[in-house]
Amino acid sequence: MELPKKEYVELRCYYTWVGDDGIVRTKVKNGAEIELEDAIENSRVVNGFQIAEKFPIIVDTGQIKSMSKEARDFFSLRNRESKVNSIAIIRNKVIGNMIANFFIGLNKPAVPVKLFSREQEAVEWCKQFKKSVHVSG
Repeated sequence: MELPKKEYVELRCYYTWVGDDGIVRTKVKNGAEIELEDAIENSRVVNGFQIAEKFPIIVDTGQIKSMSKEARDFFSLRNRESKVNSIAIIRNKVIGNMIANFFIGLNKPAVPVKLFSREQEAVEWCKQFKKSVHVSG
């Protein structure tokens, strides 16, 4: 997944932005070792976007090195409020594939989650979860 030419938020482990299509995207940085604090920080950014309705998110985990159990638990969206209504995970490497499978199999996310190898497939799947999304100023 390519970074946009316009605005995005850069954190220790992530780049996060709202696409022109109204779908939120998060790209994991190369070699990221994600801990609970990183998960909380990125979730604050995601939930801080001025989007009126709940929305889908595409997460590119292709360059991830590791993710703690606590971070996976947090990202499962169980027992907490979130604007996210579905998660499309793009996995490119063996380690990203393992983490994604752990996330889906063991963490039992509270929203629909599906794995993809290409962004365009993820976008098409996410469209079914998009409401009339409008980004405001």
